[in-house]
Amino acid sequence: MNFSIGSLIAGFVFGVAGIFFIKAAKRQGNLRLLCFGIALLVYPYLVENAYLCWAVGIALTVIAYKQMDD
Repeated sequence: MNFSIGSLIAGFVFGVAGIFFIKAAKRQGNLRLLCFGIALLVYPYLVENAYLCWAVGIALTVIAYKQMDD
């Protein structure tokens, strides 16, 4: 695995967001939000390109945030 600084920072930022969504999912009992939180924690290990890592993280975070209202 070849990680760049951008990928590591993205992994940290979206990992923190994933933990937030997991805690919110447990409070709300929202299984879909829990899955998005877990995905935010796992995906940085699968994506090596920094730009793609940021794009996927932003997309997952926006979708997860919209799921909080449901």
